[in-house]
Amino acid sequence: MGEVAEDALMRALHEEHAAALWSYALHLTSGDRIRAEDVVQETLLRAWRSTTVLDQSTGSARAWLFTVARRIAIDGWRSASARSEVVTDQPPERAVADGTDRAVQGWLVAEALAELSERHREVLLLCYFQGYSVADAAQRLGVAEGTVKSRTHYALRALRLVLEERGVTQ
Repeated sequence: MGEVAEDALMRALHEEHAAALWSYALHLTSGDRIRAEDVVQETLLRAWRSTTVLDQSTGSARAWLFTVARRIAIDGWRSASARSEVVTDQPPERAVADGTDRAVQGWLVAEALAELSERHREVLLLCYFQGYSVADAAQRLGVAEGTVKSRTHYALRALRLVLEERGVTQ
């Protein structure tokens, strides 16, 4: 096949399939236009190198192009996921779950609870720390459910103020 004939077949292949190939590549790359352009370009380059593709009928040429594009996208995804490069001027710090933050928070809350009135402290201990319902807490304290709700509301406000005084913010 002559060079002029190959060029004509390549132009025809491009005119007939480039739009569909672009749409498919965009789908394969989840809308990443740059990666989709790379996939289309590499696919058409491989088609140009394989003269048998240029001679195929319309349906089989498109099937070949789509198959190659899919393989290129998968290969690109695999190599990117294997590298998983992060471009930054500082390496990321890894969080270490050693329980220190939780222990400090518990200590701050315990100290703040100690500063509350006896009634506020006991309602918070029953409802929040021991898991009693409002009805159960009311029965244990010998007060109405509305009283437990009211005490809980004011106890939480008082606790928040004590924690804010200690520099704890939300």
